[in-house]
Amino acid sequence: MNTLNIKKGDTAVVISGKEKGKEAKVLRVIPDKNRVILEKVNMLTKHKKPKNQTTPGGIIKQEGPIDASNVMVVCPKCSKATRVGHEIKNGEKVRVCKKCGAQL
Repeated sequence: MNTLNIKKGDTAVVISGKEKGKEAKVLRVIPDKNRVILEKVNMLTKHKKPKNQTTPGGIIKQEGPIDASNVMVVCPKCSKATRVGHEIKNGEKVRVCKKCGAQL
């Protein structure tokens, strides 16, 4: 199992690829595939077949996964894309911003 420095609910910025520069909230983290899903980023078109009369089919837009190496966490205090450091405070392991030292 892979551990990632990015967590669900974080704000992240895309640093490479076709969606470069977009900032969004992390909806889901898939650590075993090293991927993250960001809100309104990497939108995919899915053609869904109707299952029965109550669930209609159609063309659905949904977020696709992005490799975690193409995403950086945005610090809530200094609002810059930053690498994540780890420190032990009060016996707990916490994530900290490498630029300003604020807790993430």
